[in-house]
Amino acid sequence: MSPQKRFKNVQAQNRTSQGSSSFQTTLSAWKVKQDPSNSKNISKHGQNNPVGDYEHADDQAEEDALQMAVGYFEKGPIKASQNKDKTLEKHLKTVENVAWKNGLASEEIDILLNIALSGKFGNAVNTRILKCIIPATVISEDSVVKAVSWLCVGKCSGSTKVLFYRWLVAMFDFIDRKEQINLLYGFFFASLQDDALCPYVCHLLYLLTKKENVKPFRVRKLLDLQAKMGMQPHLQALLSLYKFFAPALISVSLPVRKKIYFKNSENLWKTALLAVKQRNRGPSPEPLKLMLGPANVRPLKRKWNSLSVIPVLNSSSYTKECGKKEMSLSDCLNRSGSFPLEQLQSFPQLLQNIHCLELPSQMGSVLNNSLLLHYINCVRDEPVLLRFYYWLSQTLQEECIWYKVNNYEHGKEFTNFLDTIIRAECFLQEGFYSCEAFLYKSLPLWDGLCCRSQFLQLVSWIPFSSFSEVKPLLFDHLAQLFFTSTIYFKCSVLQSLKELLQNWLLWLSMDIHMKPVTNSPLETTLGGSMNSVSKLIHYVGWLSTTAMRLESNSTFLLHFILDFYEKVCDIYINYNLPLVVLFPPGIFYSALLSLDTSILNQLCFIMHRYRKNLTAAKKNELVQKTKSEFNFSSKTYQEFNHYLTSMVGCLWTSKPFGKGIYVDPEILEKTGVAEYKNSLNVVHHPSFLSYAVSFLLQESPEERTVNVSSIRGKKWSWYLDYLFSQGLQGLKLFIRSSVHHVPRAEGINCNNQY
Repeated sequence: MSPQKRFKNVQAQNRTSQGSSSFQTTLSAWKVKQDPSNSKNISKHGQNNPVGDYEHADDQAEEDALQMAVGYFEKGPIKASQNKDKTLEKHLKTVENVAWKNGLASEEIDILLNIALSGKFGNAVNTRILKCIIPATVISEDSVVKAVSWLCVGKCSGSTKVLFYRWLVAMFDFIDRKEQINLLYGFFFASLQDDALCPYVCHLLYLLTKKENVKPFRVRKLLDLQAKMGMQPHLQALLSLYKFFAPALISVSLPVRKKIYFKNSENLWKTALLAVKQRNRGPSPEPLKLMLGPANVRPLKRKWNSLSVIPVLNSSSYTKECGKKEMSLSDCLNRSGSFPLEQLQSFPQLLQNIHCLELPSQMGSVLNNSLLLHYINCVRDEPVLLRFYYWLSQTLQEECIWYKVNNYEHGKEFTNFLDTIIRAECFLQEGFYSCEAFLYKSLPLWDGLCCRSQFLQLVSWIPFSSFSEVKPLLFDHLAQLFFTSTIYFKCSVLQSLKELLQNWLLWLSMDIHMKPVTNSPLETTLGGSMNSVSKLIHYVGWLSTTAMRLESNSTFLLHFILDFYEKVCDIYINYNLPLVVLFPPGIFYSALLSLDTSILNQLCFIMHRYRKNLTAAKKNELVQKTKSEFNFSSKTYQEFNHYLTSMVGCLWTSKPFGKGIYVDPEILEKTGVAEYKNSLNVVHHPSFLSYAVSFLLQESPEERTVNVSSIRGKKWSWYLDYLFSQGLQGLKLFIRSSVHHVPRAEGINCNNQY
């Protein structure tokens, strides 16, 4: 009999049982008694379907064997020896096989927990029992409370206690309710004195802690433990959570960035837990588009049969209270005191019930629900975020297809999972720290091909942090792939880094101007933040310059590079941040001498925006009349003036190699160009030559030959109007702002020293 059928039969029997109020669980409380009428129906069905009859017989035999095994352990001998008792070994294997295959019902788990922690059997038997306590669906909270009570008796060994706490953390999401367990918070906290238990108890407390649990005496105890044991990650995690709830109680400095503080306790039960999640969620749905409104959109069926890793939204209290019979919504609210998530359908409904929402046990289910994403983003409950980040980090590592070769068959499933995470990050406009940790671990193993689009999108959502810390973990490995991959991969990386820069700038522009910098998540100064952004821009400049050499000055690649610098040139004005970083010479001159008109037009637009930003910065400095750390150095202005002089000399004054750019005269003679000075102006420049010819043909269509040198005087002005009419808006803005009426740059004087 399958665990689902066994579980339903147990519920039916409990409803008819007269002694259901008792907390003592016995074997008779969950035995399934076959109804005679049902036997006839089954026998008739078996005549029509022999295969189903055999399967039912096997399930029944398995169920009978499990009942005998659990009954044996419940009434079995004390201190039995595993090596000498063949019956014990037989029943142990029966329980292990059924548990790992189908899971155990909550009543069976209740009995086995009592047996494992009561000390009836030896330590080896207790360990094996604990390792195979795997739920078919959920675990009763009462079972956990009774199991914890056995720890007070002192009949189980230290290793059994450690294994129990590991089991409790691993199965935390499968416990139907947590109210009574939270009442045992003081008992769990007292267990921190045991060095072996401390890491796992800290993890459990982190999952249970609420604001009312934070007390001064507990803070003092944690600080004493930290002084005794040193800066242990699990103690830092609990102290950080306490500081979040009561900052006045903790004055010591703690790491402020979220990270994974705890070891994975699910390793012993990982395969079985995946099967439990699959059973609980049923058929795997197609990832949904996040949007405001009802979340119960019917998805399309999949064409493949793979494992969905995101659990289905399921409110345990709603299922337990309202699933037994037909009840109104008001009845459910009166019983549970919380709003069932299954009834949450609209944003106004979320606002009305935001104070009485109870998040699901399996936090991963919020990924496909836009309303719950809104909730966790607004509430910012630290334990909730930790549960979500912990689930996400473990799922990413377990499902990552380049960690394990045999997981490539679920490649499409993993890609869909990453797409769902990216949609959630875009919806919240915020990156997940678990994804950042996943990138750091997986990038050295990534081949640059598998899930490329998803992986690079995750890179673009890395939360803002110190560039010096991120560079050895991420960007150094990314550079190796960048230089050894195709031009299309290089362009994809540049696009991803542009989006990363934009996300960082948006975060800084909102965070810095909304609250003091000392309260920012990184506890850094504004200058430190600007330094990290500047290093990111210089890193992209280094990548771009090297890539242009490797790809022979590819126009296609240069488009993506200039797209990045379109974002960079407007940082001061668009984001109100005191930063201006110019592009490197290798990019500027490659664009200036490009044969592609769109490249040169884009360069003109970028130079125009740089001029606007630098002019605004200079005016702001003059208004303030005080020198601060954010005043731009004279080197920045000189570098821009150098670029500006080169552009004006090439495009306007026909003095390309006077100031700004220098080319050896011998090299110029070898080119064979007689009038090389005019060869790069707006008429003779290779990227504009076709426009000049087209302009002259419009003036004199009957001419067989054209002389572009004839464009001078009034024709020069008409030619400029013609260029502007062809959509070259960047060129138009640059000329009108920098070289209007005069044949040199008057916007910013090259000799100004700031």
